[in-house]
Amino acid sequence: MAGRTEPAGDSDVPVSGNPAPADSPVIVRSRLIRGIWIAAGLVLVGIGAVGIVVPGLPSTIFFILAAGAFSRSSAKLERWLLNLPAVGKMVGDYRAGLGMRRRAKIAAVSMIVIAVGISTGLAIKSWTPRTIVLAAGAVGVAYVSWRVPTREVLDRAAAESAG
Repeated sequence: MAGRTEPAGDSDVPVSGNPAPADSPVIVRSRLIRGIWIAAGLVLVGIGAVGIVVPGLPSTIFFILAAGAFSRSSAKLERWLLNLPAVGKMVGDYRAGLGMRRRAKIAAVSMIVIAVGISTGLAIKSWTPRTIVLAAGAVGVAYVSWRVPTREVLDRAAAESAG
C-alpha cells in the first residue's frame, strides 16, 4: 500500500483517488516510506544549513528538495520549513514559479565559477576529474542563467500585461 495516500491530520492533504493540484502535498501511507522521506528531508535541511555558512556550497536547492520530501511525508515539517524567515520565502517563490532575483542569479553563477575555478586550478590534479568538475560547473551556470526565470523580468511582464 505504499502507493496510497492518506490525510496526515490536515484536511488539505489529498486522499488517493481524489484529484489534487500539482503543488499540494501527497502524504504517503506507508510508515517506512514516510520515515525515509522525513529522514531525507532532515538531511537536506542540514546540508542546506551548512550551505548558508560555507562559501561555494549552495543552500537554496537543498531547502527546495527538503520541502519536496516533507510534502510527501509530513505537512507539519513542510509548514515549518516554509515558515522559516529567509528560507521559506525562497522555497515559496520557487514553487510559485517566480524565479530568482537578478542579483541572486549573479551571485549563484559567480559562486559556481569561483568554486569550479578553485577546485580545478588548485585542488584537482588529474585531468579526468577536472573535466567532470568543469562540465558540472558549465551545466550549473547554464541552468541558472537560462532555465531559472529572472524575477525582475517576470515582474515587468506581469506589469505590462496588467496595464
